[in-house]
Amino acid sequence: MRKVKVAATQMSCSSNIEENISRAESLVRKAAAEGAQIILLQELFETPYFCQKEKADYYVYATELEHNKAVNHFKQIARELEVVLPISFYEKKNYARYNSLAVIDANGEVLGQYRKSHIPDGPGYEEKFYFNPGDTGFKVWKTRYAKIGIGVCWDQWYPEAARCMALMGAELLFYPTAIGSEPQDGSIDSKDHWQMCMLGHAASNLMPVIASNRIGPEDDGDSTINFYGSSFIAGPQGNKLAEAGRTEEAVLTAEFDLDQLEIQRIEWGIFRDRRPDLYKIITSYDGERMI
Repeated sequence: MRKVKVAATQMSCSSNIEENISRAESLVRKAAAEGAQIILLQELFETPYFCQKEKADYYVYATELEHNKAVNHFKQIARELEVVLPISFYEKKNYARYNSLAVIDANGEVLGQYRKSHIPDGPGYEEKFYFNPGDTGFKVWKTRYAKIGIGVCWDQWYPEAARCMALMGAELLFYPTAIGSEPQDGSIDSKDHWQMCMLGHAASNLMPVIASNRIGPEDDGDSTINFYGSSFIAGPQGNKLAEAGRTEEAVLTAEFDLDQLEIQRIEWGIFRDRRPDLYKIITSYDGERMI
């Protein structure tokens, strides 16, 4: 048996970067004390979710990977606690800007980075103003405890992303996110839809999914998003094993036997019976012309 314990966390964020990092550290330490070996923090937790409005002033939040405060801080925490930490951050690379994630292994080493592939653009979620489309492609990381695939927020709505990471050998899928109310229409509540998409990734790939969201209201001028938390851990049949509430800070944990999960995936034949020769249309935008 090759068992691993994972954790999902959620918290509110202020405009104080040091305070946010400190709060995130406390959640990581709590999860590690509960035995978690891979611990997920939410998307862009260093700062408020600054993408509500298009403001050039927020470009200053971007840093190079090697100079990012959260990444450097959690390298030490990962080494001390011997945990794996995917860390979301706003990356600057020359004149490009990315919504990126650094994967820190249990020895404190940064294994590399992933740049968010799917960039949303809508009221309250104006990410195309701040981020270039990610150019890394999907990635799977061989950490001390498991092979993990990681998508960032809007990536989680795409079954293609989850399947690609599964085909690359992922054993667990992680999704740090920032999602809540729609500033232009307070009657919209996407929480169930948001969860259902990722539960589908778990079920269709027979693979656990771990999702971390932020909580609380965040205001920017006349725009407000109330982030609805509801972070969760799903089992390989798309069943929710643990779920946080909408408003409280939380740490969720679950344990998986990776060897048993691999046997399950083989027995079900989901990957054996694939027909990639019939899937070429997926590379088109309009259902006809293939890239």
